[in-house]
Parts: sequence; C-alpha cells; structure tokens
Amino acid sequence: MTANDIDTWRSLPAAQQPEWPDSEALRNALADLASYPPLVFAGECDQLRGRLASVARGEAFLLQGGDCAETFVGNTADAIKNKLKTLLQMAVVLTYAASVPVVKVGRMAGQYSKPRSSGIETRDGVTLPTYRGDAVNDLAFTPEARTPDPERLKRMYHSSSATLNLVRAFTTGGYADLRQVHAWNQDFVALSPSGERYERLAAEIDGALRFMHACGVDPEEFRTVEFFASHEALILDYEAALTRVDSRTGDLYDVSGHMVWIGERTRQLDGAHVEFASRIRNPIGVKLGPTTTPEDALALIEKLDPNREAGRLTFIIRMGAGKVRDALPTLVEKVTASGAQVAWVCDPMHGNTFEASSGHKTRRFDDVLDEVKGFFEVHRALGTHPGGIHVELTGDDVTECVGGGDEIFVDDLHQRYETACDPRLNRSQSLDLAFLVAEMYRGH
Repeated sequence: MTANDIDTWRSLPAAQQPEWPDSEALRNALADLASYPPLVFAGECDQLRGRLASVARGEAFLLQGGDCAETFVGNTADAIKNKLKTLLQMAVVLTYAASVPVVKVGRMAGQYSKPRSSGIETRDGVTLPTYRGDAVNDLAFTPEARTPDPERLKRMYHSSSATLNLVRAFTTGGYADLRQVHAWNQDFVALSPSGERYERLAAEIDGALRFMHACGVDPEEFRTVEFFASHEALILDYEAALTRVDSRTGDLYDVSGHMVWIGERTRQLDGAHVEFASRIRNPIGVKLGPTTTPEDALALIEKLDPNREAGRLTFIIRMGAGKVRDALPTLVEKVTASGAQVAWVCDPMHGNTFEASSGHKTRRFDDVLDEVKGFFEVHRALGTHPGGIHVELTGDDVTECVGGGDEIFVDDLHQRYETACDPRLNRSQSLDLAFLVAEMYRGH
C-alpha cells in the first residue's frame, strides 16, 4: 500500500466533520502534521492486536477508560497521573479479584474531538457553531472561540505527545510496579469506602508478592505495565495526516494511537469513517447502539475484518440499561454463528445519560452498573465471553454521575462538575465499578 491508498474515504460522505472556514490554513496544518514523527509505532499496534485477540478468544479482559473529551487546559501532569492511577487500581482489582489478565487501554492522548447532535448552538438569540472539542474550537460562547481553527489539530498532536511521554515514563519507570499498590491509594483510603476495600485487597497482593519473593520468584512483569492509547477517529483529516506506511510490511497504520474506534454516529457502511478504518492495520473498535441490526454488524465485519482475524475488531456495545438485555442477544448469536472472532465490550456510559433538573447532563451509577450486569447476563446465557468495559472516568473527585458508594446526589452535581462534554465516573465510582465487575466476571 502507499500513502495515497488512505485517501479513498475522501470521495464518500463524512459525518460530523468540522466546517473549516479557511481551506488554505487547513492544508498548511495538515502538511505540518504529515511531517511530524509518529505518536505510536506499528509494532505497538500489532502488540495490542495480539492482546485483543486474547480478549476475543475469552482468555483476557479489556479495561478501556479515560476522559469523555480531553482538554488542552486539563492536560496536566497531575490529571494524567490521576487517570492512570485510577486505571491501574481498577486493573489490579480485576486481575486479582477476577483472576483474569487485563488489557489496559487509555481513552487518552487523542480524545480531543466529539460528535454533536447539532452543528449549531443558540443562546439568548445568538447562534454559533457548536463546540466540537478542543481539537476544533473552544468552549467559550463567542464567535472567535467557536470558529474552527486547524492550528488546534497541531496542538492536539503536541498535547497527545506530551501525554504519551508521561504515561510511558510512569508505566516503565517504577510507578506502575505492583509493589506500589498501596502508594496508589495513600491519598484516598481514609476518605472512601471503595478506598478501604481496595486497601484490603492491596494487603492481600502485598502478602502474595512477599511470599513469591521469599520463594525466589520476582518476575520482571511485576515492575512495568503494558498500557496502550486509544481515541475515536473522528476528524478524518487529522487521522489521515498521521497515517504512515510501515517500513516492515508496507501496510498502513494510523500512528495517532494504538487503537481507534468509530462512533455510533459515524459507522455508516457507505461512509468515510468505515472506509478509512478498513485501510489501516490498527485494532479497530466500533460503537454499536440499540438500533444496530445483526445485518449491520455482519456487514461491518465484512468491511473491517474480511480475514476474520481475532484482535482486529472490537464491538463496543452502548445500548442503555433498559435495552441491552433485549437488543444484544441476537447480535451476539448471529456474529458468533458467522465465525467472526470479535471482542465484545460494554460501554455502560453513553446509553444512560439524562438531564438533571439542575440542567446538568448526568448518569446514575446504578444504571451504569445495570447495563454491565445485562451485558454479562446475555453472554452467560449464550456461553460467549464478556470481553471488557469501556468507561468515561477521571482520577479526580468530580461530582458528575449520581450514586455510587460515596452517594453523590443530584443536588451535589454543581459542586465539582468539570467535564467539557459528558459526565464521568470519579475515582471512587470507578473503583466501585471494578469490584462489582470482578464479582460478575467470577460468577460468569
């Protein structure tokens, strides 16, 4: 393949793309991006594809999580560390309590753009372009801030690069060492029931590690952790500018992230996003909502995974707690019968959003949990593998989703409602979810 082979999507309808007012500025920004070094390497993408093959075969569990929408101002060392710490804690809970290898993928280092239900927003009689994420424009409601600016695509690249550098330093430089299980919790345990529960599990892990050490066993795997980055491949100009020909194989890889996914609003079979994804060798995810038919799913497999390669395709289910038990079984049955080896993952966030009386978008923790339960029930009944969870979370003590062990009420939402788009689980709720998922997995 050549770099030109990635441009086949340009002749097809592309949903949810920004309307850039200055085409020359866009061309210049994309030319700069095309000259930049890769953010990730093809070999790392292959490694993740191998790990996701284990998920598809029922031998591992995918934990994918991070911000709804990253922001440039929120891209700080502390915020990145707190997110990573939360994911590491969740992974330890799942690995130890469910006795399953966990593939860890951050929803980070590229999640700077968001699909929107409308291209415009009106306030007090003033109509402006909608906020599409920091990669495109700014949240402030002014004509200048809301005008799409392609220079922001370059800023997204540099912010993603900074995030990946820090994550790599943390995951290989000792911070992710399993002997740190207590240290990840020091600021948290006294304040939270889930923190106390985690501390008890950490003590068990500590004891197991000391026993192994006394026996002369001290594996290198305990010192570092494999961690991959993913985001929605929404702005196709950006993704195409960061697509490269792999010198080893001649295949095309989108080097903006290890894994990219196609959203529920952009998965049209004859659309540009599916065409783009069909050309690259990265692991691909597709979000599937409650209206997805078995025919849709099978056609996506035919287009994106014609060779039926385990690890290539992940179906991320986002149906809502009230619909997952009815809508999912036929999909899983038909796809399984086709012989495709996809990884089935539950996104219990996007189908459970509602607007509180205060005007805040929120989610009930009980609804999130119920969708995961429904997801597990369907797979248990069919004898198939519940492959993972995909969650929007933060390592900070925000008040964006109601419920959980620390019981956030609707009246509390205003206290620390900091998201740029959708409501996220805070650290305590994320840990609660990990313990509950581990129990479900053991019961499976």
